[in-house]
Amino acid sequence: MRIKTKLNLGVGLLFLMIIILSLVSAYSVFLIKQDTENILKSNYNTLEYSRNMIFALDGMKPGSKKTIQNFEENLEKQTRNITEPGEKQVTEKLKTNFTLLANNNSDESLKAQVRQDLFAIMKLNLDAIKQKSDIAKKTAETSNFSIAIVGTLCFLIAFNLLVNLPNNIANPIKELTLSIKEIANKNYSERVHFTSHSEFGDLARSFNTMAQKLEEYHDSNVYKLLFEKKRLETLINNMNDPIIGLDHEGIILFANDEALKIIGLKSEDIIGKRASELAVSNDLIRSLILKESETTKKQPLKIFAHAKESYFEKEIHNITITPTGEEKEINIGDVIILRNITLFKELDFAKTNFIATVSHELKTPIASIKLSLQLLENAKTGNMNNDQKQLVESIKEDSQRLLKITGELLNLSQLETGNIQLNIGKSNPYEIVKFAVEAIKVQADQKQIQLIVDTAENLKSVKADAEKTGWVLINYLSNAIRYSSEKSTILIKLKEENNEMVFQVIDTGKGIEPRYKDKVFDKYFQIPGSQKSGTGLGLAISKEFIEAQNGSVGVESNLGLGSTFWFTLKVLH
Repeated sequence: MRIKTKLNLGVGLLFLMIIILSLVSAYSVFLIKQDTENILKSNYNTLEYSRNMIFALDGMKPGSKKTIQNFEENLEKQTRNITEPGEKQVTEKLKTNFTLLANNNSDESLKAQVRQDLFAIMKLNLDAIKQKSDIAKKTAETSNFSIAIVGTLCFLIAFNLLVNLPNNIANPIKELTLSIKEIANKNYSERVHFTSHSEFGDLARSFNTMAQKLEEYHDSNVYKLLFEKKRLETLINNMNDPIIGLDHEGIILFANDEALKIIGLKSEDIIGKRASELAVSNDLIRSLILKESETTKKQPLKIFAHAKESYFEKEIHNITITPTGEEKEINIGDVIILRNITLFKELDFAKTNFIATVSHELKTPIASIKLSLQLLENAKTGNMNNDQKQLVESIKEDSQRLLKITGELLNLSQLETGNIQLNIGKSNPYEIVKFAVEAIKVQADQKQIQLIVDTAENLKSVKADAEKTGWVLINYLSNAIRYSSEKSTILIKLKEENNEMVFQVIDTGKGIEPRYKDKVFDKYFQIPGSQKSGTGLGLAISKEFIEAQNGSVGVESNLGLGSTFWFTLKVLH
């Protein structure tokens, strides 16, 4: 039976018994009231009338009309209030005797007869009162018994509901609660065993179905995937680098704790929100979602984090997948990673300051060494034999190389600290090429290398620092001479393309392997197997000089076929 049906039947039956109890009680009270009213209405009034007539009879005297009138009024009322058997005959007899007495009110025998008639009427009504009282008493006893029977039934029904109903409801709920706890503890084999056809039976079947599906789900790959997803989220949250994930529409999918700290927002404030909308009011998010072009130099982000100015290197990784059964990749979003490079930046600052200090301090003794060499080479100082001349020449070359290295290190330290001053203005590209060729001509002649200049006619001026640009071109030519064979040719080309002036240095050396092409402009990098005569800073400084003038640098090379190093500068109109 359904729980609802049980409750309806039990409560309904209890409600019905309460109504019956109320009706029986009301009916019993009504019967007792009716019996009482019957005594008062019929018998008590007759006794009252009879008492008044006795008082009138006692006061009756010859010529007392008022007393006779009072007796007649009460006798008339008694005549209208005849209710008991035999009362009518006695009342008629009383009437007859009173009529005789009224005509002769001094006759004592008639008074005695009237009094006797009155006593007879009173006796009839007193007997009736006793009889009706017995009936009322019996009615009350019957009512008490009926009320007791109905009340007992109500009590039994209520007691049965009190004992059984809570257990019928609480026990299945208790068992279901224990089963739910087992499910919560990943015991998906737990089942509820209710055999009834009540709501709890339906609930047990639904619960068992759910438990079965959870067990299947737990054993399925979906559960394993979600478990791995949860593990990845935990790993991401515990990473020291801020990480933000976006879908293909730019909606933020996740942000780890480090990202939330530096952004200064709560998870609920950004998860599920469009990054472009948040960027309107948050400068940091705007700088994070901004994608730099390949030609734009990536600068570290300076963010106040961890109670100090910190530096972060932004990486944006585009995520693509190939759907099952398809060949074309689709974009599913981006992951933004901020690499905390604060420690490296601090070390880099320390290194730069150290290099600047050391380089500056070395220039003075190197200049002294060069001056001493010049004095030794002077004939006035004294003649030197061949061995001494070779030693002086060797010292001269080493000091020259040291001076070049310290110059490069000083330039590098100035670039890194931002202290370098560029005198950018209108410059003649022909003059820059001429200056560089003349500066490198002696070095080229030593290896019998021919320098060929190929320039277009009527070239416009460029917006550049002529001295720094000439230094870059000299560095290109020095490298080309170093890696070219004797009696070879180096071509210097100058042309205008797309409102930019292109400077090219083309050699016929051994070339560069493809895997090293992207690294030649990195600081301190030298191609493995090449001559270690430099610091690996020349090309890095050249790149910094040109990019500081809004230009660009690059290299084209094929192994065994030589290399072409180039840079571009903006043309003035």
